Amino acid sequence: MQIILQVALLTLGFVMLVKGADWFVDGASGIAVKFHIPQIIIGLTIVAMGTSAPEAAVSITAALGSSADITVGNIVGSNILNVLVILGLASVIIPVAVGKETIKVDAPFMIAISAVFLLLGWDGAITRVDGLILVALFAAYIGYMIYEAIHSNDDGEEIKQLTIGKALLFTVIGLGLIVLGSNVAVDAATELARIFGMSERFIGLTIVALGTSLPELFTSVVAARKGNADIAIGNIVGSNIFNILFVVGLSSLIVDVPFAANFRIDMLVAIAAAVFLWVAPMKDKKLVRWHGAVMLLGYAGYFVYLLMQ
Repeated sequence: MQIILQVALLTLGFVMLVKGADWFVDGASGIAVKFHIPQIIIGLTIVAMGTSAPEAAVSITAALGSSADITVGNIVGSNILNVLVILGLASVIIPVAVGKETIKVDAPFMIAISAVFLLLGWDGAITRVDGLILVALFAAYIGYMIYEAIHSNDDGEEIKQLTIGKALLFTVIGLGLIVLGSNVAVDAATELARIFGMSERFIGLTIVALGTSLPELFTSVVAARKGNADIAIGNIVGSNIFNILFVVGLSSLIVDVPFAANFRIDMLVAIAAAVFLWVAPMKDKKLVRWHGAVMLLGYAGYFVYLLMQ
């Protein structure tokens, strides 16, 4: 009975996180529009960070609650799952177009910051100083994205037009659901780990990572099915960059985040997945079905490795 209750609470927490992130993005974007902030800037900041809101909420909640392995496991697990499972599934459904900018800038940058994250955590903790480095890199990346977007004459993605009252209501309710959902999800995941004798690392790398990656999963697979496959890869690469620089950076500014030695292997897997994502589409500028199959098999092998730990 206890197991069923915790699984139900975990599911409820994930639903609250996903819906809360959705409403928060709509509300915050609506407020930004009322203050005449350009849509492209809204799209590259509020909307882009919206899909990373569940990871941010769960990781910060876990860090403050001394469940540090869930903090790091959630981010590392999400980044691995985003590439190997979500893009793997998307490219098995339909070839995923990869833009020139992704191959030249975004994918190499994702690899570089993953390596930086591994190096910063090698001594056993992501400290406040490390957090400052990550946040500074995040600010530089956002600045670059905005500069590129403005000079490309792109209007950005269409933002929902809401009244100021409705926008404020969506923002407050969305933020409340994110905070409450993260608490429920972390508590349930920690309790399940205790009941089954699993490590917080395993729970964070698998169950929690999958739950907080639901926005990316839905966005990318739906985009691929509708023939908008180019959206899928931008969503994933952007989310992975935000996860490391924004989520870990912010978490470690609040409290030092322990980085267990076991996470070194997991980060090497994340870096290998990122390198494959960069190299595979270089020739034809797309991920095809056999690339997706390799990604899914790679994740299957990694999951078996986790089970054997």
